[in-house]
Amino acid sequence: MPILDKRKGDDILALVPASKRTKNEVVFSSREKAVVQNGPPRTSSLFAPIMLLEGHQGDIFSLEFHPEGQYLASTGFDRQIFIWNVYGECENISVMTGHSGAIMELHFSPDGNHLYTASTDMTLGLWDIAVGTRIKKLKGHTSFVNSVSGARRGLTQLCSGSDDSTIRVWDPRKRGQCYTLNNTYQLTAVTFNDTAEQVISGGIDNDIKVWDLRKNSILYKLKGHSDTITGLSLSPDGSYILSNAMDNTLRIWDVRPFAPYERCVKILSGHQHNFEKNLLRCAWSLDGSKVSAGSSDRFHYIWDTTSRRILYKLPGHNGSVNDIDFHPKEPIVCSGSSDKQIYLGEIETTQ
Repeated sequence: MPILDKRKGDDILALVPASKRTKNEVVFSSREKAVVQNGPPRTSSLFAPIMLLEGHQGDIFSLEFHPEGQYLASTGFDRQIFIWNVYGECENISVMTGHSGAIMELHFSPDGNHLYTASTDMTLGLWDIAVGTRIKKLKGHTSFVNSVSGARRGLTQLCSGSDDSTIRVWDPRKRGQCYTLNNTYQLTAVTFNDTAEQVISGGIDNDIKVWDLRKNSILYKLKGHSDTITGLSLSPDGSYILSNAMDNTLRIWDVRPFAPYERCVKILSGHQHNFEKNLLRCAWSLDGSKVSAGSSDRFHYIWDTTSRRILYKLPGHNGSVNDIDFHPKEPIVCSGSSDKQIYLGEIETTQ
């Protein structure tokens, strides 16, 4: 440590432990407390304002917070599912394996006891979190499975979208049974609506389709994107669908019954897709006031849904940011990237 320059005052002093100061240096110690407290106020219970999680051996394609908020699950090209503690030092507490291909998407069940996964090995997985093993392997697709989503209201139904141009609706309790919807083109993103009576899908034909499961047919199409849909996310209240696409726009659509004919209510921009053609996902904050989307320019973007303004453009990653999520209870966000790293960080509380 260089000799203290007393003209610089307490900024340098804060770097010197009290036990190692000379007699002259102790003169400044009465001002040290004020220096330590000058940082921005903390907004969450994270161990530090930014936490870096490392351990994956390949690109991270999907991650999600546990519904209770104490855990984070992540997965990707290395075919491993990691479970991390969100608090403390964010240690990895579990690793689950079983898929023989890259895992493209994962989601927790509403009760948080299970995980659903979609893989390029043409299967879906149902995983028991407590035991740390796969308890169901769902077969039926004949090509890569790009997306999976579960019903919100405690039902055990799953829907999946695949490069085989089909949507399949599964009930894991019934062996080998699934309901198939045939599409014309490959599907890259699927999700249920709030009541699980409809499936909302996106694919390489640029259109978002809303399927009525009771009639086995398309209810209506949402047109506006000019390139492949890469991610879909239903708003917390179930009224809106958020879509991320390779045309470098993020759109919010009104999917309520009897909504006006023009259902696209917001267009957000700023993030990027590139030649990698990754399936960049998107997500809502719990109160619906913010949205976020994966971006290939290595930044994590967060928008205000009312003003459409970019609130945050968070740096740190060295590769495409493929998936992001908002914590269910605190102002914490996470991002997973092709650089094999995960960042957890706190943001400002909603005013």
